[in-house]
Amino acid sequence: MSEPVIELRNVSKAYGANPVLRNINLQVHAGEFLTLLGPSGCGKTTILRLLAGFEPADGGEIYISGQDLRTVPPEQRHVNTVFQSYALFPHLTVFENVAFGPRLKRMKGAALRAQVMDTLRMVKLDELAARKPGQLSGGQQQRVAIARAVVNRPQVLLLDEPLSALDYKLRKAMQLELKQLQRRLGITFIFVTHDQEEALSMSDRVAVMNAGCIEQLGTPRQIYETPVNLFVARFVGEINNLSGRIVAADPPRYDIRLHDRVVNLKSRFAFATGDRVNVLIRPEDLRIWREQEGSAEERASLLPAAVEEVVYKGSTVDLMIRLDSGELLATTQFFNEDDQAIMNLDFQVSERVFVDWVHDWETILPHEA
Repeated sequence: MSEPVIELRNVSKAYGANPVLRNINLQVHAGEFLTLLGPSGCGKTTILRLLAGFEPADGGEIYISGQDLRTVPPEQRHVNTVFQSYALFPHLTVFENVAFGPRLKRMKGAALRAQVMDTLRMVKLDELAARKPGQLSGGQQQRVAIARAVVNRPQVLLLDEPLSALDYKLRKAMQLELKQLQRRLGITFIFVTHDQEEALSMSDRVAVMNAGCIEQLGTPRQIYETPVNLFVARFVGEINNLSGRIVAADPPRYDIRLHDRVVNLKSRFAFATGDRVNVLIRPEDLRIWREQEGSAEERASLLPAAVEEVVYKGSTVDLMIRLDSGELLATTQFFNEDDQAIMNLDFQVSERVFVDWVHDWETILPHEA
């Protein structure tokens, strides 16, 4: 791994008596696409503002390429920002909007035109260079904002929820375009969002934030498949949470009582007999058995339940399942081209079923309410 292009060491920030960042430690590497993911008010935009120099940290140190930023003004930080509102100049053409930054650096003539048009070609807007922002779609305006931010080739691009104003289909398309652009440019992107799917689909790594702290930092797969606590598991995708108790321990495997069933599962955490635990299972990992499926012996190890809701979504069917023990579970069942499989997913409300999952695909965490 390369040396970090950005490093935050014990960074804190408060507004009055309200702390918004609590001893943040974070390294971001050159060419990385890092996403800060979390609910509103968790501190993710504040990190961007500190990096850009819009306001100072109350404590800690911030470095870009080894340079301490505490005395470096915003215009000398080799950092640009793309805002949610795009902040385009409505009276200027696309070309003039993108050329604004290079002109401030006294670039002109053929060199200016070449750099601006090269950047517009990267975002596929070179043929719209003479238009004004009011003549563009939302997605095109967003690409102008990105082109203006990268035309001077900053070391780091900060993006504060730049896709949130777009409709669903355009947002999905722009996610792919942004990631491809980042790879072509080789610029470090720090992207802020509260959208979990956006973070998982675009990022090299994700920092999940809550109440001014980084709860977990890892690849999208690590964040989704091995959450470190209940907050991360609940915030990143849907999760089913079953309460259990350790009845026998042979680390890393444990016998866990889930109501009147005992299952043998694996955990990266250490537990003792008698400990309470949370057994977390993603909806797509649950398997639903009908009453007539399997033998009586097989069904004895399954959790009995009833279907409460059926939601058809085309390629999937989402079911809400109420266990006899009282817990409500969400499950996603996938169609394929097998006619029998389609018939097997034709569940009815109140139908009696049994539930299990592929063991060792779950996450076992210390008990949290």
